[in-house]
Amino acid sequence: MISVHTSPLDQPGTGDAGGLNVYVVETAKRLGARGVEVEIFTRRTSASLAETVQLAPGVTVRHIDAGPYEGLAKEDLPGQLCAFAAGVMRHVASHPEGHYDLVHSHYWLSGQVGWLATDRWNVPLVHTMHTMAKVKNRALAQGDRPEPTGREIGEEQVVKVASWLVANTDDEARELIELYAADPRRVRVVPPGVDLAVMRPQSTDDARDALGLPRDAQVLLFVGRIQPLKAPDVLVRAAAAMLERRPQLRETLVVGILGGPSGSGLEAPRSLQALARELGVADVVQFVPPVSRPELAQWFSAADLTVVPSHSESFGLVALESMACGTPVVAAHVGGLPTVVGDAGVLLDSHDPAVWSDALLDLLDDEARRKALSDKAIQRANRFSWDATTDKLMAVYRHACRPEGERAAYDPGLTLASVPTAVIP
Repeated sequence: MISVHTSPLDQPGTGDAGGLNVYVVETAKRLGARGVEVEIFTRRTSASLAETVQLAPGVTVRHIDAGPYEGLAKEDLPGQLCAFAAGVMRHVASHPEGHYDLVHSHYWLSGQVGWLATDRWNVPLVHTMHTMAKVKNRALAQGDRPEPTGREIGEEQVVKVASWLVANTDDEARELIELYAADPRRVRVVPPGVDLAVMRPQSTDDARDALGLPRDAQVLLFVGRIQPLKAPDVLVRAAAAMLERRPQLRETLVVGILGGPSGSGLEAPRSLQALARELGVADVVQFVPPVSRPELAQWFSAADLTVVPSHSESFGLVALESMACGTPVVAAHVGGLPTVVGDAGVLLDSHDPAVWSDALLDLLDDEARRKALSDKAIQRANRFSWDATTDKLMAVYRHACRPEGERAAYDPGLTLASVPTAVIP
């Protein structure tokens, strides 16, 4: 596997670490448990990181020196791809020919390196975009910078050369085909999963006690990197509108913003904190740095509602993890969120804080509806698991490694039922 811009060892919710990190870690561990030897190449971001780290049985993380360890923005990483690729090739030179059977690259930067690697090693390239520039640029948030043309071109190149493209949802598969001219015969839909052993329902009272939250609080939770694309400001503005309508709510309302800055700067969190002060809600908004997976499950269980107001989401792992914990989700009707949430939550077609305020108040007022959505959310989330994701990836890998003449044609009429699934003939 190749993950240039973010290490699987990084804490999700900070810098450029997020759902991609969780995806790589969870699938790699399960591939290793199935007897697949996995090596993950990623850029070294700290001098303290060992060159080689054993992540799990059969799974090795290899850190490659490419550019300064700290302070390098993701936008500057394309200039380090040559150094990164050279580092990968130097390491691989010690292996016998035919050591690798397949390369799975994650994100377009990794796809560029994967392109070179698979050409050199004569093995298939499986690629997962995770996010796409053309999709993000169609849904820019105020204050967000458009993705550069160079990224769009780089993604087009990866789409053209990859043996197989793995999409998270049907919508993402269609975007690959319609926006990037991907060959439908080389696209497979494999949904991410959730660790149901960690993300599971817990006692709300116990979770609040553990986190120091009042048992009688009304808790709204945002989880993710603090950046315009994720739109945490929508929740802060909605909270202000809620308090304007119901001043007495100030006594019980808790708005948790759980996450760190995107990239290497602190401007976004500070701006969000300033917004909370400006709107007069700083006393109800709690900013919490990223936490471990078990503690994150506690936060989900402590919340009445999880709020996902993103302008773009290729899948929506936060929503799925919240649902697995039994906490209903109020989410934007964008990207993969409708696939994840379905009828087990509330989807909004607007980013107007007034619309979000109304929806959140309606749900806080209706305990019976929240309970019904909680039950549906648990049932729906239980259909997604990382084991199922890994099984489907294994099927893609086996298919990719077949001789060209043995690969059955892709059926463009394939559709997803209640849960998206990859079907490999």
